[in-house]
Amino acid sequence: METKQFKAESKRLLELMVNSIYSQREVFLRELISNASDAMDKMYYRSLTDENLAFNQADYYIQIIPNKADRTLKVIDTGIGMTKEELETNLGTIAKSGSFAFKKDTEIKDGHDIIGQFGVGFYAAFMVADNVTVKSKALDEEQAHQWESTGTEGYSISICDKEQIGTEITLKIKENTEDESYDAYLDEVQLKEIIKKYSDFIRYPIKMDITKSKPTDDESDEYVDYVEEETINSMVPIWKKNKKELTEADYENFYQEKRYGFDKPLKSLHINVDGTVRYNAILFIPENTPFDYYSKEFEKGVELYSNGVLIMNKCGELLPDYFSFVKGMVDSEDLSLNISREMLQHDRQLKVIAKNITKKIKNQLLHLQREEREKYETFYDSFGRQLKIGVYSDFGANKETLQDLLMFYSSTEKKLVTLDEYVKRMPEDQTYIYYATGESIDRIEKLPQTEIVADKGYEILYFTEEIDEFAIKMLMNYQEKEFKSVSSGDLGIDEDSNEETDQGKQEENEELFHFMKEHLSGKVKDVRASKRLKSHPVCLTADGDISLEMEKVLNTMPNNQQVKADKILEINVHHEIFQSLKATHETDKDKLVLYTNLLYNQALLIEGMPVNDPVEFTNDICKVMIS
Repeated sequence: METKQFKAESKRLLELMVNSIYSQREVFLRELISNASDAMDKMYYRSLTDENLAFNQADYYIQIIPNKADRTLKVIDTGIGMTKEELETNLGTIAKSGSFAFKKDTEIKDGHDIIGQFGVGFYAAFMVADNVTVKSKALDEEQAHQWESTGTEGYSISICDKEQIGTEITLKIKENTEDESYDAYLDEVQLKEIIKKYSDFIRYPIKMDITKSKPTDDESDEYVDYVEEETINSMVPIWKKNKKELTEADYENFYQEKRYGFDKPLKSLHINVDGTVRYNAILFIPENTPFDYYSKEFEKGVELYSNGVLIMNKCGELLPDYFSFVKGMVDSEDLSLNISREMLQHDRQLKVIAKNITKKIKNQLLHLQREEREKYETFYDSFGRQLKIGVYSDFGANKETLQDLLMFYSSTEKKLVTLDEYVKRMPEDQTYIYYATGESIDRIEKLPQTEIVADKGYEILYFTEEIDEFAIKMLMNYQEKEFKSVSSGDLGIDEDSNEETDQGKQEENEELFHFMKEHLSGKVKDVRASKRLKSHPVCLTADGDISLEMEKVLNTMPNNQQVKADKILEINVHHEIFQSLKATHETDKDKLVLYTNLLYNQALLIEGMPVNDPVEFTNDICKVMIS
């Protein structure tokens, strides 16, 4: 029997494909099943134009037959089959796709689409097989033919016996090696898992004999094995069903079956688009944060299908990072794939789908926020941090998309509020959106800096996460209202009658403040009379772009550069402690140094910042107690 060589550079292409293109060997079965499905689709289309050919759905199926003893795996279909010429053309030239040519010639438009468009998928079989034999009998042909190959050495075509129309592919599975166990492709349990993983939604039944056990009789504890043929795949994907026929329980069951998470989804989103780019999607907003979500190990992405065939487990290109918590799948007939189906070209269709589902996710979250607030707050508790990271990342490129989804705890409402809700409640005389930072709501409520803002009746947003202020700095403003920290140098508040008094106190006690400033040189930028303190004696504020909270966060990061905020020590000139400062300035400079140290360290502690020298601080307290 003559051995023919593969055409053109097919030998080199075959070597490349087997060794490089597919990252997982198990996808060979996906490819063979997809080709079998195509063969039956071709029979269906033939029946549409041939009145003598009836298409009975029950007659069309795919059969998988593993044989451990012979180390063979058969994939059999009842499709249209191939002639000798088609075997030569489709299998003799790698990357020649009979399915693609058929699709082009018939101009398929009814959604019953052909899957195998790229030709090389068949050759994935050589990743697991030493020898591949294809027996095929075509419709309208009396004689069947056999194609056989051991891989790069070429192939042969000969006459063979086969009664039924269709194709039978036999793979001689390789022997195990130290690095790879090929027995997996002969084991019915693992084959079943591969079929369910990649080909669960092929529209034709995929049948395989499955070994089961049953009691020998009703009263016996002994079991006997028996073999029963099972249809492995589900066939009809949930995303192609009518939404009106599905319930929340159906979506939840799909979520659990696909193992998207151990929780229940807060919300499901079912998308059907039949436009320039056709696709179906079912997306889920989870309730709980995956244990590894904020770690480097977490991999974002949704499942990507092409006509019901799984192409990628995690297609990260379909989700922006800030929506990386979304689970689910996308199925499209229009995606351009490269020669392996497994590796996506980043083409226009993929970008269009990604843009569309990003918009859909945002709208769903906004709907949840407005109509089901409790559910949204549950979501926000788990993934609000990711939205804030999204605002901060990429130099604020996504802030317009995300700003309406943000929520912060309100000093007046005592709950989470949106920025839009805050702005709508602002008094006419309020210029800024005020916020305060701290480790907890309780700590922030006790901050001295909040007093004057609260006394004016202005609402304050509480920032309790490290990312909060960084995100807001990137946002800069909302609805043309700038953000202002209660610890910033200028609050933009008219202090009315106290302003002249405070200014007078500043000028009157300039020598005192200068003395304290000199003593705290390198620690503070200035010491001045406060315009914001009411009942507290002292506080720290920041002058410049780096806030006190940002200093704390930045200096906890690896390889920090010892970033420092320009600190201002503010003294409440209306507090009785100020009289003690004035008295010691006139009579006892050493005691003034002691008081200055105590006030500065007190201000640090209020801010949750470390005291530079705890021993010195405790000694200073003892000196005051015994004086």
